[in-house]
Amino acid sequence: MERGPTGTKNPVSFVDEPCFAFVPHALPPKPPLQWDGSLHRMVQRAGVALGRLSGVTGLLPDPQLFLYSYVRKEAVLSSQIEGTQSSLSELLLFENDAATGAPLDDVTEVSNYVAAMEHGTKRLAEGFPLSLRLIKEVHGVLLAKGRGSEKQPGEFRASQNWIGGSRPGNALFVPPPPNQVLACMGSLELFLHNHDVPSLVRAGLAHAQFETIHPFLDGNGRTGRLLVTLLLCHDGVLPQPLLYLSLFLKKHRSTYYELLQSVRTHGTWEEWLDFFLQGVEETANQAADTASRLLQVFQQDRARLHRLGRKGTSAIKLHDVLQKQPVITVTRLVAKFGFTAPTANTALVVLVEQGIVREITGHRRNRVFSYTEYLRTLNEGTE
Repeated sequence: MERGPTGTKNPVSFVDEPCFAFVPHALPPKPPLQWDGSLHRMVQRAGVALGRLSGVTGLLPDPQLFLYSYVRKEAVLSSQIEGTQSSLSELLLFENDAATGAPLDDVTEVSNYVAAMEHGTKRLAEGFPLSLRLIKEVHGVLLAKGRGSEKQPGEFRASQNWIGGSRPGNALFVPPPPNQVLACMGSLELFLHNHDVPSLVRAGLAHAQFETIHPFLDGNGRTGRLLVTLLLCHDGVLPQPLLYLSLFLKKHRSTYYELLQSVRTHGTWEEWLDFFLQGVEETANQAADTASRLLQVFQQDRARLHRLGRKGTSAIKLHDVLQKQPVITVTRLVAKFGFTAPTANTALVVLVEQGIVREITGHRRNRVFSYTEYLRTLNEGTE
């Protein structure tokens, strides 16, 4: 359905060059969404997929094992959309204090994303409301170190930004003027708690509105993607932050940007929501499939180690660690997990012989080991 523009154009001047900034109308859309068969079916299908994801991850011995790595996969993908070159393997190496082949700023940026998600979900678990304050806190963590750290982390912008082009006058899109950002975000905060709109639909509408407001100088795309997961966790739709849309948006990047712009110029909210809900369904099903495959990998490798008898005892203990952290060093095993260096080395020899782990640096000293099949499964779509 086309409603026409979903906001007003306000004249602004940038270096004496007149142009127009877009100020969106408050949500929900007017006229109201058309709850025809298509949109209703998409909401139901996305809900079923989320239910399947919750069910499958509940079968894991410890859902936190999956969450640890899946959050990191999302961090890599979300940052890749913004142009970083870091891979999942490089992030895990970085967290083990091992050298990586990616630029330090790239890996730091991805590591910040992990910290921002963990901060947001921890605050919600403590009972902190989904609010502008929380969004600013999450953004502050996201840009705390490395690239973007000089661009007012945790603060709404006080200057004009734009998307595409070299200046507002030739930009593809110009968000609201800085003096209207707080009012726009205040309206969005009210909508986040409008429970007359189903959670999944509210998440889709809120994400599009956030990207239109573009309230920060940097990090808007990543913060807007985090907002989707935080809203669904806040509403209890997700028991754990396991839904991440970045792989879907990376694969369909041009469609994503086109639909966001069409919402602004033509009010095509239903078309945007069809796309968004398709992404939720596809992403949730992919995550459920990944969790099922990882569970099968864990069980098969565990059975293989049990067949070794006493020889496999220390390797089984190390296998428990690798399910939580699929890239590891002897130094970390000693410092964080209570291994002695001889026990860790003996267990790693067994795991290498069984083809469960491999050494990935080729060095004789400061070696790093990865859980081969686990990392291969998680890496799909990130390399």
